[in-house]
Amino acid sequence: MLPVIFHIRVGGLDLPVYGYGLMLVVAFLAASRWAKSLAGRLGLDGEAFVNAGLLALISGIVGARLSHVLENLPEFLRPDRSLWQNLRSMADISSGGLTYYGGFLLATPVLLWYGRRKRLPLRRSMDIVAPCLMLALGLGRIGCFLNGCCYGHICHLPWAVRFPYHSNAYVDQVDAGLISPPDELIARRLPDGRVVLHPPDAARKDAHLKAVMRSQRALPVHPTQLYTTLYAVLLALLLYAYLTYMPAPGRVFALMLVLEGTARYVMELLRVEPAVAGPFSLSMLIGLGMVIAGTAMWTLCGRMQPAEPGGSPAQRPGSPRAAARTSQK
Repeated sequence: MLPVIFHIRVGGLDLPVYGYGLMLVVAFLAASRWAKSLAGRLGLDGEAFVNAGLLALISGIVGARLSHVLENLPEFLRPDRSLWQNLRSMADISSGGLTYYGGFLLATPVLLWYGRRKRLPLRRSMDIVAPCLMLALGLGRIGCFLNGCCYGHICHLPWAVRFPYHSNAYVDQVDAGLISPPDELIARRLPDGRVVLHPPDAARKDAHLKAVMRSQRALPVHPTQLYTTLYAVLLALLLYAYLTYMPAPGRVFALMLVLEGTARYVMELLRVEPAVAGPFSLSMLIGLGMVIAGTAMWTLCGRMQPAEPGGSPAQRPGSPRAAARTSQK
């Protein structure tokens, strides 16, 4: 866990560069660059995909934060904080708290609208976006690991991780009664029995308190952020490989929905997420919906006319498959 990567001094200000935000930027740049390259090889406007990436970044962050707030509403309506403090907490993304599916659900209609406006072939454009989206997800989850959010259930496997004092895992385990922090780390006790811990900044001038904080660790948990990075990068490569065979337009995106929905459902079994319907978390339900939608899309795209503006991409010299053939000659 490394929430702050480094600091930048601007005048008299010491500005922190957060690992979470840095990885979001890296993910956006990598995915946009790849989308632009794939679009160019398919004879489409690469710059349009870069602009689409900017729209996806903005709308995705809004949707991801809104989804996280709704999914964890009690955390943002705490009675021990003022209305203004709760509102500030809702808007603060510096400590993480972006739900991937929330961003996906809002960014998708925004990008469909943009693609329609730019007269792009929507189904093939969605195919281009699919592997890039998985790459962005994989890189973004590294930011989650650096930030300490989106962690998994307690486990005792050799690769389990123990997050430090005041991390999300540590605070949540204290609230759940799984960890009893030393008295010197408790700022105050709430009427419901929970405790409010001293923030790390409180130990700046107290060497003893700092030493106590450094000695504290959360119980070992699954590094589900890194699990997601691994499977997302593998999916990105698989989807790209499938795209080079130029299947019916839309089928690459459909395959992404099925595989990502399935993988996320399995990952939710290892993650600490609140249930919203019986034993199912919100991400579980959305994952199941993605599998159903992807299966339906796969079937429909196979029955639809494959030709979109620009003709059959498999025969075009700018396509990945055609480029591979040219390089072999």
